[in-house]
Amino acid sequence: MAISIVMPALEMAQETGKLVSWIKPEGATVAKGELILEIETDKAVMEIESPGAGVLAGIKRSLAMSYPSGR
Repeated sequence: MAISIVMPALEMAQETGKLVSWIKPEGATVAKGELILEIETDKAVMEIESPGAGVLAGIKRSLAMSYPSGR
């Protein structure tokens, strides 16, 4: 079953986040809780963990772009 990875809202007023880097490449096997990407808010750069175990497939977001939180 596929699990979507959405841009988390790390602050109450956060509307967007910038994708800084993919720590794991597309096609990599990941474990639940393993670091997979980094995002930047207006206050910090945060590492994001995988919400589940499986294969990271179908990366559809480009680096250095801002995306709405929750999507």
